[in-house]
Amino acid sequence: MAGLQITEHPSPNFNERPAGTAIDTVVLHYTGMQTGAAALARLCDPAAEVSAHYLIEEDGRIFRLVPEEKRAWHAGVSVWQGRENLNHSSIGIELVNPGHEFGYRPFPEKQVESLLLLLAEVRSRHTIPAGRYLGHSDIAPARKTDPGELFPWARLAAHGFGLWSRLDGSDTRLVAGAEPMAEMTNRLNKQLAIVGYHIGDNDSYGAGTEPLLRAFQAHWRPETVSGLYDHGTAAILRDIATQSVQNGDTI
Repeated sequence: MAGLQITEHPSPNFNERPAGTAIDTVVLHYTGMQTGAAALARLCDPAAEVSAHYLIEEDGRIFRLVPEEKRAWHAGVSVWQGRENLNHSSIGIELVNPGHEFGYRPFPEKQVESLLLLLAEVRSRHTIPAGRYLGHSDIAPARKTDPGELFPWARLAAHGFGLWSRLDGSDTRLVAGAEPMAEMTNRLNKQLAIVGYHIGDNDSYGAGTEPLLRAFQAHWRPETVSGLYDHGTAAILRDIATQSVQNGDTI
C-alpha cells in the first residue's frame, strides 16, 4: 500500500466470499484483550476461528491478517440494513484497546492516524457508502459494545468515513409521555431501521430496544449512552436517518 507500512501477519482463519459479492462495508472493532500481542495471537489461532483483515496497534503499527478479497471472520451473527452476515461484504479492522472489560481507554493519536490512512486506501479500492462505516455494536447490538463511546466517530466522519450530526444532543428529558406510546414507538423503530439497525417489530418497545439505543448512542451520541429514548437522542436519530436517505445509504 502506497504511503502505509503494513506488516504481513497471515491468519489461517478465512474463506472465500460468496461469488459476486461486492465489498461495501467497513466494520470497526476493539480487540477487548489485555495486550495487542494476545489479540494478534488469537486472531491467528486456528482454534479460535476468528480473524480480521487488519489489526492496528496503539502505536500505529498496522498488521494485515487476511487479504481484502477473502472473507475474514470478524462480524459473527450480524445484520445491517436488512442484510445478514456482514462477513460476506465487509472489511474488518481491529483496533488494539483493552475494552470495557479490561480498562477501556481513548484511542491514541497514532492509532487513529493509521486508521484514517488505512480507510483512505480501502476506499480507493472499494465503494463504501458513508453510512456503512460501522462499529461491531451497530451490527450486533445485543451482544457487542465495541468500539465503544470513546471511539472518534466524528473525526472519521470529517474525513468522509461515516455520517455525523451536528445537532445538540444534550437534552436528556425522556420522550415517553410526550405523545401516544404507539406513535412514539413506531417512529423510533422506523428511524432506527432506516439508519440500518435490525428491528424485529415496529410496534414494540421492550427489552430489545435498549441495546439498539445504546448502540446508536455509542456511535452518534457518545456523551450519554443510557439506552433511554430522550429528546437529544431523538433529534440526532432523526438527523442521521434523514442523512441516510439523502445520501442513498439505505439498501
